[in-house]
Amino acid sequence: MAPAVFDPLDLKLLQALQLDGRAPYTRIAEVLGVSDQTVARRLRRLHGTARVRVLGIVDENRVGRSGWIVRMRCTPDSADRLAEALARRPDTIYVALESGGTEVVASMRPRSREERNELLLNQLQRTPRLLSVSAHCILNHFYGGPAGWLSKLQALTPAEEEALRPPPVDQERGVVRIDETDEHLLAVLRLDGRASLGELQSATGQSESVVRRRLERLRSSGVLYYDVQYDPESLGSTVDAMLWLTVAPSALAPIGRALAGHPEVAFAAAITGPANIVAATLHRSSADLYQYLSEKIGALEGVHSVETALTLRQVKQLSYEPVR
Repeated sequence: MAPAVFDPLDLKLLQALQLDGRAPYTRIAEVLGVSDQTVARRLRRLHGTARVRVLGIVDENRVGRSGWIVRMRCTPDSADRLAEALARRPDTIYVALESGGTEVVASMRPRSREERNELLLNQLQRTPRLLSVSAHCILNHFYGGPAGWLSKLQALTPAEEEALRPPPVDQERGVVRIDETDEHLLAVLRLDGRASLGELQSATGQSESVVRRRLERLRSSGVLYYDVQYDPESLGSTVDAMLWLTVAPSALAPIGRALAGHPEVAFAAAITGPANIVAATLHRSSADLYQYLSEKIGALEGVHSVETALTLRQVKQLSYEPVR
């Protein structure tokens, strides 16, 4: 799906960062057969052309918290202000304007039940010109999180992918407890997933060896993963859509697995509410979206209905960068 402006090495670098956002340039260079300077120069250029950034993200399930997707319908004159206000919140990870500018969709990760209730029951209810709110708890991720859409570029060879892939996460561990030092580390990585050990030492007051051990524990336990923020349009996706699927309960798992395998799908999850699966998809054109709906979604057995909403503007993707 990537346009010709990005050559094969650019695409390999993007996929490499999605696999391991903190991989040293020396290791990436060695695997790809180029120099360290080439890797650094190319990634600086990608930061400018595709707004590429690596950020450290917490897997809420690993620390005993739930993610939510909130749909807010409002008057057109208030949508921008509402979206910007939500984007500034530290507990939002995605905010977008949908449906002709009358709907705001936000992916939220409240740190406690009290914070969730304060937002849903108090703050949003007092928001002027907000017409309705529906909140959907994320029950299961089919695609997204550590497996970002850049993993679907298929730019790396299987051998390159294997060489760059970090050690597997311990899937058997239950809820992981994190302390104040971990929180300080995660706060820095949330802004810059490739923050230096020196920066992490300054933020925590710990030695380099302690920081290294903490980072590895957070990663190997699945609490911390690295995601790549990028501009989808620069990679050829001019049409973004949110699909709200209502499917038979017995079809939830097979449809989720099918969606995860579609190259168009950047995110898919089972959720609470009238629609029980939500998916974010990327397409080159509205014609491609139509083809996807009619041929791929239409072929999935167990889908009762699909609501499609186009994303007009992505206000926040992992981090908030105000338009200047």
